[in-house]
Amino acid sequence: MPSSSSSSSPSPPLPEFKNSVKLKYVKLGYQYLVNHILTLLLIPIIAAVGLEVARMGPSEFLSLWRSLHLDLLEILCSAFIIVFVATVYFMSRPRPIYLLDYACFKPPMSCRVPFSTFMEHTRLICSDEKSYQFQARILERSGLGEETCLPPANHYIPPSPNMEASRAEAKLVIFSAVDDLLARTGIKPKDIDILVVNCSLFSPTPSLSAMIVNRYKLRGNIHSFNLSGMGCSAGLISIDLARDLLQVHANSTALVVSTEIITPNFYAGNQRSMLLPNCLFRMGAAAILLSNRRRDRRRAKYRLVHLVRTHKGADEKAYRCVYEEEDKDGHSGISLSKDLMAIAGEALKSNITTIGPLVLPASEQLLFLFTLIGRKIINPKWKPYIPDFKQAFEHFCIHAGGRAVIDELQKNLQLSAEHVEASRMTLHRFGNTSSSSLWYELNYIESKGRMKRGDRVWQIGFGSGFKCNSAVWKCMRTVKIPLDGPWGDSIDRYPVFIPEVVKL
Repeated sequence: MPSSSSSSSPSPPLPEFKNSVKLKYVKLGYQYLVNHILTLLLIPIIAAVGLEVARMGPSEFLSLWRSLHLDLLEILCSAFIIVFVATVYFMSRPRPIYLLDYACFKPPMSCRVPFSTFMEHTRLICSDEKSYQFQARILERSGLGEETCLPPANHYIPPSPNMEASRAEAKLVIFSAVDDLLARTGIKPKDIDILVVNCSLFSPTPSLSAMIVNRYKLRGNIHSFNLSGMGCSAGLISIDLARDLLQVHANSTALVVSTEIITPNFYAGNQRSMLLPNCLFRMGAAAILLSNRRRDRRRAKYRLVHLVRTHKGADEKAYRCVYEEEDKDGHSGISLSKDLMAIAGEALKSNITTIGPLVLPASEQLLFLFTLIGRKIINPKWKPYIPDFKQAFEHFCIHAGGRAVIDELQKNLQLSAEHVEASRMTLHRFGNTSSSSLWYELNYIESKGRMKRGDRVWQIGFGSGFKCNSAVWKCMRTVKIPLDGPWGDSIDRYPVFIPEVVKL
């Protein structure tokens, strides 16, 4: 999801999370927490009872047995109930979901679009001087660097967004990422049980998931899914779908592919609200391999701890704030509402309020809860307490949708420059790659050698609908610095200095 704050007219800032926190999202988070606690408490209780029985001597056990005065029928019924309850408990326990590895597409240098090239092409394509100047200002304030890439069809003058070129881009970005992932993990295509692909704006027939099945000759009984139209947050939606499927199908592996195909989505008109995607969106894709097999624990990089989804689509403004439509001249594009930042803030606030009880330490939860109740019941003028999410996570991956959103999240969550470094540098180096941006950010952290065993990572994605999704991962082993990948030849040059935007 691109940010709309770079336009010439100022847009409302992201609302501060400390204000007007809705109690229902806090209650939802605590409901999740209680369910986890009840599940965890059963294990020590059963273990304590078993240990106490094991400590009893033969005479004590015989005395206890005689005092019960049980006949054979009661014994059999009790044994059946114990076995039944234990079976239901162990069968209903969620299977652990492991992330074995992932790979990100690295665009070739031939697709690079420096500012000068982009603006020269825009000058030749765009006949309206105001639209040209508007895009120049957007690009200057965007936070993008000189090495972002567009697909070959967008280098033509005018661009050639036909079906053949769109398929060519899809094959390039998806197959490159999947090939790299298969080489890293050593898994055979026939061993993949589940396939989930998300791409919002390009939905051909046969689908992109069918294209992958055809290329890698995946099994005929594979569970394949193709998600479209779900915006930049679709990457975590795909992870959520794969997680649910892995809970049902034991001893399975899931391949998740997240991308956005840029070729068919070039906007050729002059409506300002629809010109932003041209300036911000760039090529990208990520392939992720998940598993629920316990034997994969040793080789896994991460374990999925929590995934919380928030949907604001019931509200009309939220539903239409990122909207695909045609302008008055019949040119199709994505229109961004002036209320986008405010709506994004509300969705993020709801999501963060829900996930807080699941991840924050008890001290932070109590301070936040007592302050919230005090403001609701005793004195609304009490200064609100902002939970310190830095105590819950070592690393943050905020969707690189736009510079303004990263700025506001850093401010509201009181994060340091290092916490948002991965998001800023991903936006600078690769642009807004939509749903795959979170994986470029995670790879940046790994490439800097910062990912240690036990570290917790918070991924935050948001997009049209309007949706905000969060995933929490725990690092299973200290990750070695990758020598290849998207940052392999440039990580030493980062972080780069990005000057502040001068507001005129």
